[in-house]
Amino acid sequence: MFTLPFFSNNNETKSNGNTPMIDLRDVNKYYKTAVGDFHALKGVDLQINAGEFVSIIGKSGSGKTTLLNMITGIDIPSDGEVWVNGTAVHKLSENKMARWRGKNLGVVFQFFQLLPMISVVENIMLPMDFCRTYPMRERYDRAMQLLELVELADHGHKLPTALSGGQQQRVAIARALANDPPVVIADEPTGNLDSKTAESVFSLFNELVAKGKTIIIVTHDSALAKRAHRTALIADGEIVNEYVAKAMPTLTQDQMLWATRNAKVQTFEAGSMIVAEGTNADSFYIVSKGTVEVVLPRENQSDVVVLQLGPGKFFGEMAFFHKRKRWASVRASEHGSVEVLAISYDQLTELLNQSSVTREALHQMADKHQSQNEAIRGGSK
Repeated sequence: MFTLPFFSNNNETKSNGNTPMIDLRDVNKYYKTAVGDFHALKGVDLQINAGEFVSIIGKSGSGKTTLLNMITGIDIPSDGEVWVNGTAVHKLSENKMARWRGKNLGVVFQFFQLLPMISVVENIMLPMDFCRTYPMRERYDRAMQLLELVELADHGHKLPTALSGGQQQRVAIARALANDPPVVIADEPTGNLDSKTAESVFSLFNELVAKGKTIIIVTHDSALAKRAHRTALIADGEIVNEYVAKAMPTLTQDQMLWATRNAKVQTFEAGSMIVAEGTNADSFYIVSKGTVEVVLPRENQSDVVVLQLGPGKFFGEMAFFHKRKRWASVRASEHGSVEVLAISYDQLTELLNQSSVTREALHQMADKHQSQNEAIRGGSK
């Protein structure tokens, strides 16, 4: 188990409960090519709160690195806004950008980017020297404690080239933590590590999150990605809705993106009815914010709430597979408003025609819920 060296438990950030630590607003990025403009990011909206552990996954060329470059200020959007820790990153000058980045972001690059001609401990002290975040007399001790954190204190006075790739990656993580930044961003942080070391690094990230850090990792490792709090899937320069991905995980990335584009956002006030039992059904719904209640009437008894569904859960599959009539009423919880994503049955049919495994999964869920419905009502109709 790692022990964290004198990190601030309450980073002095401008982010609060109502303001995301990272907020990308309708971000587009175009690159000039020989054959015309390449649209690398397409209207990306992404919010990450302080203390979240978020993974970003996607195929090669999907826009992952471009997205990271927007957050870190390595590149700026063609249009749209990027806010990190209350700062409008897209408006910073180059001179201000470097110092802002040094204090607010710890970046772990895929290929380390350690300076080969100075020692490991000096590499870790460099960010502190540049930003002057700690008194000079404290910088060496802090760098050595960070090396202890990644179990490399005995190698502090070696040159980076004397270390293995896995060891250099751990040095890069220690360097990213040098200025105690509120946000740590890692591009394929375990790609060059053996499984045991990769597990140690992941444990370290979890411990940092527990101390209030916001961690973003880009990875091709889907198993690793699933261990984060949230996963942002990017495909063809667009963010796939995470609740579409949770509701129908067996869709391909392109199919998830299609569903994201076609889903209609609907909002309902607390306690209001979303669908009523017995009415004609025409849409499948995925909960994206808040909680909905599935309500069944019982003969000579009061109605009963049989299910509460939160973000990523869905309803409307029973009617899709069984007679297109609503089998229950669904309302927004009285505790707050609700947002749902509505996909018309025509669109759902088109989607499921492309994914037999998703069709089968939804059909099984519909049959299960129908049996439960009949049992609660006191017998089949």
